[in-house]
Amino acid sequence: MIPRYITPEMSAIWAPENKFKHWLNLEIMAAEAMEDLGSIPKGTADEIRTAKINVARIDEIELETRHDVIAFLTSITEQIGDKGKYMHQGMTSSDVVDTGFSMLLRDSGLQIKSRLEMLLRALEKQIQAHRETLCIGRSHGIHAEPTTFGFKLASHYMAFKRCVARMDDAISEISICAMSGPVGTHATCPPAIQNNVAGKLGLKAEDISTQIIPRDRHAMFFSVLGVIAGCIDNLATEIRALQKSEVREVEEFFHAGQKGSSAMPHKRNPVLSENLSGLSRIIRAGVIPAMENMTLWHERDISHSSVDRTTLPDSIMACDFALDRLAGVMDKLIVYPKRMRENMNTLCGLIYSQKVLLALTQAGVSREDAYKLVQENAMKIWDGGCKESFLVLIQSDTRITQHVNVDDLAALFNPQDYLTHIGEIIDNALKSS
Repeated sequence: MIPRYITPEMSAIWAPENKFKHWLNLEIMAAEAMEDLGSIPKGTADEIRTAKINVARIDEIELETRHDVIAFLTSITEQIGDKGKYMHQGMTSSDVVDTGFSMLLRDSGLQIKSRLEMLLRALEKQIQAHRETLCIGRSHGIHAEPTTFGFKLASHYMAFKRCVARMDDAISEISICAMSGPVGTHATCPPAIQNNVAGKLGLKAEDISTQIIPRDRHAMFFSVLGVIAGCIDNLATEIRALQKSEVREVEEFFHAGQKGSSAMPHKRNPVLSENLSGLSRIIRAGVIPAMENMTLWHERDISHSSVDRTTLPDSIMACDFALDRLAGVMDKLIVYPKRMRENMNTLCGLIYSQKVLLALTQAGVSREDAYKLVQENAMKIWDGGCKESFLVLIQSDTRITQHVNVDDLAALFNPQDYLTHIGEIIDNALKSS
């Protein structure tokens, strides 16, 4: 991932030095477990512990060996001398690489979870501020019935809250230690070593790892990222749609000195939300390769390796960056309640058509006849414009007023009626576990 889309926190997790530090720590813990079993001399782990990570030297050795784990082991052996021959006893490369990768995924998952929680706080702030801010609800992009902006955001809040629970499950799924030796039989690396290291690291020991950690675990982790990306894109798209000039109900914060267009000085574009939609594509793009990594030859091959090193980390970094950006967008979002009310009234009262329909059916008119009467009057405005309000039209239609009097019809045109249950629903959403 290019630096433009990496946060400092996630950059530190995926830095090569951090990866090699995990590998070194795994070798130290494995050596301690082997010492306890008596398979290597006492003091080996302490000797390994004195080694330092030298990324440049590892890269230099790998140019010759064409094998990153051997390059890493060689760089450590150069520092610790004769005791180096006891390091990595009975282990295979995947024992270090895959368990280290699990730790990177676990740490990344925890980082992403913290971003989700930050976003939830920003959303809650806007929900509380606008729980009764009336706006028009739209279905198919067409005005439907009144809602509130806070209620609209509460739906997104719950989606991201579900993402936190999914991420918890994904972190648990991937927090795995596998140290089982070639083809996973533990023939040269007894289960006690794996169990010992897993316990020290707070990981779960893999049940059966063949030679690698089964990639269905990774597939689940990145599937969760894909769902998070969908939630990000959904909210970003809503903001973009509401910021269109003819709508202009909300707007991204515009910094002093910021420019919207090289040609048109008046432009204030939803560039952050557009960027979030683009980043969501990158995150989702990691799901299919993660799924395809599940299919490997026999006990293992390395067809998954290039995906593990490129696409999957990019998806993680993009997700972390996107959540951080979205939290900022929502925290500073500019909301225009007056414009929301203006838009709500642009169809001259057609948004109350269902209430008129229901009033007629409750007065004894069949649903079919009531629908026909209401739609006939509604289409006069839809096709001919707001020459008269919808209320005036239905109050002038004796076929309607013979069933519902004009005062009762007027009482139906009250947007506050739509708020009856909204407060309760929002409160339940915000306090739900």
